[in-house]
Amino acid sequence: MPSPTLGADHPSAPPRTVSVRRRWAMLAVSTAAQASSATMVHGPAFLIPVLHDRGGMSLAEAGLVAAAPMAGLMCTLVLWGVVVDRRGERLALLSGISGVVAAGLAAVLVDGPWLVAAALFVAGASSAATNAASGRIVVGWFPPERRGLAMGIRQCAQPLGVGLGALTMAVLAEHVSISAALAVPLVAAAVALVLVALLVIDPPRPPATERSGAPNPYRSDRYLARVHGTSMLLVVPQFVVWTFGLTWLVDELGWAAGFAGVVVAGTQLIGALGRIGAGHLSDLVGSRTRPTQWIAWAAAGTMLALGIAASGSGPVVVAVAVLLLVVASAVTVADNGLAYAAVAERAGAFWSGRALGIQNTGQYLVASAVPPVAGVVITAWGYGAAFSLAAAFGLVAAALVPVAQERALT
Repeated sequence: MPSPTLGADHPSAPPRTVSVRRRWAMLAVSTAAQASSATMVHGPAFLIPVLHDRGGMSLAEAGLVAAAPMAGLMCTLVLWGVVVDRRGERLALLSGISGVVAAGLAAVLVDGPWLVAAALFVAGASSAATNAASGRIVVGWFPPERRGLAMGIRQCAQPLGVGLGALTMAVLAEHVSISAALAVPLVAAAVALVLVALLVIDPPRPPATERSGAPNPYRSDRYLARVHGTSMLLVVPQFVVWTFGLTWLVDELGWAAGFAGVVVAGTQLIGALGRIGAGHLSDLVGSRTRPTQWIAWAAAGTMLALGIAASGSGPVVVAVAVLLLVVASAVTVADNGLAYAAVAERAGAFWSGRALGIQNTGQYLVASAVPPVAGVVITAWGYGAAFSLAAAFGLVAAALVPVAQERALT
């Protein structure tokens, strides 16, 4: 494999350009790799009912098993970013996904929920490689005027991965076994590993001699820190909707769980399309931050309107509230690809892996805190209050977006 640290003019270096078809193929493979990781990290949550009902575990214990891969992921995001910065995207992807396959196989074969949890922790830790590496593939191979769209497509990986787990793992756990359910992310990771080995090429980067002289992008200004902060703030309305939307439809509106699940699954698809649309818009306007600010305002307005409607009554108000829930599910996730592209573009070839690791770590930390805090708010004041309070985070995010510090896309 050619060394990713060589200059682009070196005979062993990666090619300066690839065909358009190969470029889109690498985007598809990177998205598939990220989706397989999302299935491994988020899929075990669908095992909680079986672990609780048949495995004799309390809900808290079953929740710990389901949270194991997420915990592993958060521990290694920045470390994998260092690997990407120093050794390249292809090596990080191959190593990380190989670890997912090995740990996933162990999770399928071992006996006992705590051994499964340990294997899932390692799988999650390995899967973090895809977060930085797959994003860098997009930034490295796509020109600025197509990068937003490409990153928006790549950011669809999470809902696709979660959707795969939702459609398969709960059913297999219920009717076959936990091991059969865990085989789903294992197979997905194995397929992604083969595709990466066949199709992914490291994008060109500056000569290795420039690495030591690459300035720390966090010291020059607060641009990256403000992008991180904006994304962390916008995680709050996103996860309030994601976590409690279905519960609100079932508990407050009296919908059947199955029908509510179909609606929520549909909002995931709409959210994925929203990410693509936001990315394309950023390409058209030549900015990642201005559309992010528009999205923050829209998220604040939509969540406030949803909170007001959810506090009301009557068939018309309820219908409006459900429509607003669908809109909020799309709007609150639309910024993810923009922030990812903004971080990678500003951090540069020798820092973006770490910067993307920091970006994801901050988002996951906030995401882990949202459900319990929002649960307390809902218990005390109701769903309308929780939705309305989440709107405040969107307003603060809109003020924090570093529009004035953004540079021309290169």
